[in-house]
This record gives sequence, structure tokens and C-alpha cells, in this order.
Amino acid sequence: MRSLSFDDLWEKLCAGDESVEIEAKRGEQVGPSLLETVCAFSNEPGRGGGYILLGVSRSRDSLFADYEVIGVTKPDQTQAALASMCRDNFSIVVRPQITAEQHGDRTVLVAYIPEAQPHHKPVYIRKKGLPRGAFRRIGSTDQRCTEEDIALFYQLRGHKTFDETHIHDTAIDDFDRAALAKYREARAKVNPTAPELNYGDEELLYALAASARHDGRTCATVAGLMLFGTEASLRRHAPMARVDYIRVQGRDWVPDPEHRYEAVEMRGPLVTLIPRVVSQVLDDIPKAFSLRDGQLYRKDVPLIPRTVIREAVVNALMHRSYRQKQPVQVIRYANRIELRNPGHSLIPDDRLGEPGSLCRNEKIAAVLHEIGLAETKGTGIRAMREAMERANLTFPLFESDREKDSFAVTLLVHHFLGPDDIAWLEQFSDCQLSDEEAKALIVVREVGAINNAYYRNVNHVDTLTASARLRRLRDMGLLDQKGKGAGTYYVPTSRLTASKEAETPPEGEGGTPSHKALSGESGPLPGGLLPLPGNLTESVQALGRRASPERVQEVIRLLCRWRPLRASQIARILGRNQAYVSGSYLAPMVKNGILEYTLPHNPAHPEQAYRASKQR
Repeated sequence: MRSLSFDDLWEKLCAGDESVEIEAKRGEQVGPSLLETVCAFSNEPGRGGGYILLGVSRSRDSLFADYEVIGVTKPDQTQAALASMCRDNFSIVVRPQITAEQHGDRTVLVAYIPEAQPHHKPVYIRKKGLPRGAFRRIGSTDQRCTEEDIALFYQLRGHKTFDETHIHDTAIDDFDRAALAKYREARAKVNPTAPELNYGDEELLYALAASARHDGRTCATVAGLMLFGTEASLRRHAPMARVDYIRVQGRDWVPDPEHRYEAVEMRGPLVTLIPRVVSQVLDDIPKAFSLRDGQLYRKDVPLIPRTVIREAVVNALMHRSYRQKQPVQVIRYANRIELRNPGHSLIPDDRLGEPGSLCRNEKIAAVLHEIGLAETKGTGIRAMREAMERANLTFPLFESDREKDSFAVTLLVHHFLGPDDIAWLEQFSDCQLSDEEAKALIVVREVGAINNAYYRNVNHVDTLTASARLRRLRDMGLLDQKGKGAGTYYVPTSRLTASKEAETPPEGEGGTPSHKALSGESGPLPGGLLPLPGNLTESVQALGRRASPERVQEVIRLLCRWRPLRASQIARILGRNQAYVSGSYLAPMVKNGILEYTLPHNPAHPEQAYRASKQR
């Protein structure tokens, strides 16, 4: 994890709340809560650790869920207490990197907690022991490790994956000879001279880690049963390791209680099950047809590219958690296909699609790679995105939920920004949407919700940019914000779900639409605000992006002396993130008497605005 300054972390905190890598604490005392956070950052795989900000607290009187810097009164004493706690209270010595930084006239502490090495995990609080004393960082929370979490840490410590586990009450008869023959056929196409093609069945199974010896006899491993097990053996030992193909009428889950859905349960060894599932999906999605010059017959082409369907199905079955007793679901809606599998992604959300792969089931992945069904270099997601882009379809949407321990892929059967989309978006021309924001609204219309990860998937932007754009859509009245922290998501407002007739913007934030395009040149101010007086326009334009906090506060004071303004209006005028402006400027200025609320008896009122204090 790269080193971040307090300013970097403060901006992330204000833009996206506490997250998997940032925790804010008041820092008045080093107590049990801090112990759990240190433990969670030390344990969470693949994150590189996390940051604890001491001297930062949630603002109690703010209109939004903002933070304020309260400072640490005894920074030297607090540093020493934290370092001693990390040295003495865990199963290993944790060495935090602690720095003291100034924010205005207050001192804050930034403590970076490094991720522990695999052979040291699980890190746990010694007084509590295992499993009660071990924690993981799930979203913005510290969660006590389950027995499965503990088993995973020991597995990673010994470099032995779960799919190598022996299933003792199995025998050689539990392997499907037809599946083995299919493996040989597919392997020969990929590499006709592969030496394993000359092995006998039992020798081949052992070489692929599909079988093992137990008490002098052959038994299957988890990988062997999933790859080559007979249907009867799979039903007996892993009844939930199946694929449920579900057809839903309409765009919502169970829209009609009388005709809820149609379901097909598919079970079998992976080497034959994967092609069957891919064929089932391809047969059921809309087709276009191709008729090239010189051809007499049309060729039906799936609307979603074949390579995308194959990658999605393979990833779901190859990377799923076989510890969980749940099926993989392929849900066919009227406008999309969702593939859901148990087991979150081992790769952080913001690194999905980058080169490099982490395999939960190494033996299964190796076999599927050898027969050409899977790649193991981390390029599958990127290939899906590129194929959807070539087909002018919405990018696939990926959602990894560590708390629910699940992963989902959504494929929209929808050409992006076609004539119908352009016509639908014209009703929001007064908002002067960028192309990125227009794409996000299309996703919300089709799926019913959007979060930071979805926005990043669609538009290839970073986390902070996605947060800022989604908040802007919220401030314009197009999205409603739900949840908080890492669980924040947005749903359409009534304006977004209404007909194409544009609604009149709210008083004080509206304006007469002057454009009929998705984006265009801005007027005097974004969002349809009234034009600023000449002197204020010059002051705002002179700020730039690196103005001092004192200079920004002075411009805000001048703006609020001109007329009362809401936080969303001030943020848009300054071209800055609303939560950041509220936490870094507006709340302190109210506290210091520079600004005052227009509705002082109800700071959280939805119509709340700020004006310059009469004493100033």
C-alpha cells in the first residue's frame, strides 16, 4: 500500500466515509475498539494494511455525515500508548508507522498498520485467543473471524488450498469415466504432446491432485469430485454444488407471485457442466443476425458475445467458494443476466481487471486452464470488458461483497447510448450531464441502483472521482443516497423514474433549460444557479485547485454574504466535493461564527442554507 498523507486520507474520508482502508477515531484513549481495528488491518488479505486517523470525529451538528478534526491533546503520550499496545497485546508484534501532522491549529495522528505476513496469520488478541480474538476488515467494519476465516488463514499459511482437501468416504468409482475422456479430448486439442495423455486414469487423477491416498485406498479430493465426479456422487457429497438457471419475467425479482420464475437445476462434473451452462445461456438470450457479402444464409449471433458468457460462467464456477453450501445462480431477467456465486473476490474491487490472479481453487483452475476453458493470468475480466465494448454494450458490472461473501456479474442486454437513450436523457438537459454521468443514469434505469464500484466499472475512473460524480447526481435530485460508508449506494428518484417530461427544478437551484444535448458548455454557474456578480466570479476563478484554506474560507464568506446558499450550491460554485466542503469549511466556519445557519434550530433541515454572520 502506498504511503498517504493526512490530507490524502482526509479527502478520501470526506468523499467516501470510513472504508476498508481508513478508520477514524477520536483518539482520547487507546482502548478495545482500537485493538480490534489494528487486528483487522493486520489480517485482511490482499489489502496491504490500513490507516487509523486519531483526532478525527463525526460532526454531530452537520447537515451531512461529515467529519471534523478535533485533534489529539497529548500526541506524544498517545503515540507511545498505541505503539506499546501493538507490541504487547497480539499474537505477534505489530509495528505501526505513526506520524503526527498539523491540521490548522490541531494535531492529528496518522497510524499505518501493515498487513501481516501469511505465516503470521491469523493475528489475534492474546487475552481473547482464537477465534474470538481474531478480526477481519469487512467494508468499514471490524468483524470477528469465523471458523471458516481461521481455516482460510491456516490454508494460506501452509500454501494448501481447500480444493486439495480429501473426501474420505469416496472411492475410485465416484469418478465419471466420461468426464475423464472429455478431459483427454480437450487436453489433446490444446497440447497434443502433453505427457499426461499417456497416463492411466488413476495415475492421471493423482497427477491432477484430483485423488489422494487415505488408509491404503484411493479417495477423491474436493477438486477431483467437482471436476470429474459422477452425478450421483456429487448429489451425495455436494448437493448444493450445482448451477440454478432461473428465468424471471420482467426486470425485478419475483414481480408476479403467481408466476414467480422458472428454474432449471444443472449438476455434473465441471469439465462437462461448464459447456452445458454456457450453451443454456446462449440459447436463451436475444440474437442478432449477420449476413456477409456473398453469403446465402444468415448467421445468428448472440447479442452478448460468446466469450463474455463463457468467461462469466467459468469465473463463477472456478472461483466460487466450495466451503459454502450454496449453488451458483444464473438469473435471466428481461433486460440483463446476473451470475451470482458464493465467495467474494480475493482481489480488491479497485484492482479487478488488472493483470495477476489469485485463485481460491488452484487445482480446479489449473485443470480448466489446461483444457482451454480458463485463463489464470487475471485477464478474463478485461477480456469481458473489451468484448462488450466492441459489441457496443454496457460494460459488465462486478460486485464483490465481503460481508455476504458473494460475487456477482451483471450483463445488460442493452446497446449503450442508442437513439432511445439519447431521447430519454434529453429530459435532464438542464443538468448538463457529462457522458460519464449519462452512462451512470442508464445503468440506474436498467438495474435499479448504482454504487461506487458500478460507476468505476462503467466509466474507468478512480474511487474519489466516482464518489464526486455520484454525489453531484444526488445533489441534482436524480439519485437518492442509501446506506453509509463502504455500503453506500444510490437509487433513482421520482424524477428519474418519471416520464420524459422534464420536471421544473427546485426554487433557487433551477433555470431554464438551454441545451438539448447530453453535455455542453457550462453557463455562468453549474446546476442552473443565478450568475455571480463580476467581483465574485473573479474571486472564484482565482482560487484554482491549490488555494490555501484561509483563501477558500474567505471566498465562501463572500458568497454567503451575497446571498444564502446551500452546501450543494457552494460546492458546485467552487467545483469541489460537497462532503469535503461541508466537513473542511462549512462546519468549522459555523463553529467559529463566520457563517450561520438560515434555520439555526434545525441544522439537518433539507432546506438548510448558510449566510455570512452579521458580526463579520
